[in-house]
Formats: sequence, structure tokens, C-alpha cells
Amino acid sequence: MIFHNLKNLEKKELLPGIVGNLIHTDTMTIGYFNISKGAVLPAHSHIHEQVTSLLEGEFEMTVAGETQLLLAGSVATIPANAEHSGKALTDCKVIDVFNPVREDYK
Repeated sequence: MIFHNLKNLEKKELLPGIVGNLIHTDTMTIGYFNISKGAVLPAHSHIHEQVTSLLEGEFEMTVAGETQLLLAGSVATIPANAEHSGKALTDCKVIDVFNPVREDYK
């Protein structure tokens, strides 16, 4: 499918407080997430490159030992296999792009 409407996609809860819609192409996964205030993304790494764009809210993110406060308009580029974690300081809206496809999110 080429065209998508987020309203028509099934929501998936990846972790407590992290819920979103996912679109998969042949080479990437795009996630549109609502993250509840206080939700925690535990430290982890994966083979995927990841680009996280914060649309709304305040999210504290640590990538490879460096911590930044992400505000609306902030973008984090996370290399493959880099350990990263985070915490939502407010309710947040985020777009995550992963390459290659996140088979585990299908």
C-alpha cells in the first residue's frame, strides 16, 4: 500500500505508556507514537539506525552516554547498536524511523 491514514491503522503498545501506529516498507519502519508523561524507555540497543523526531512535549534521551532534553523540533539520530534510553517528562508525540525494517514490530 502506498497511502496510509493513521486513523485506520491498529495501535500497538510497545511498552507501558508508549503507544503508536506503525508503517512498514521494504526497507524501513516508521512509528507515530504517543508517549505518556513518566513513561520510561529502558536502556537498549538494536541493529537498526533510528531517527527520533519530537513533535510535542519534553523527552529526556540518552544516546551512547550523552543525555539531552528533546523539545518540539528536536531530532536525535541514533546509530545502529548504540545504547539508548529515555523518559517522557510530559506527554509527547514522536515519529521514529528505523532502518532496516523492525520485524519485531510487525
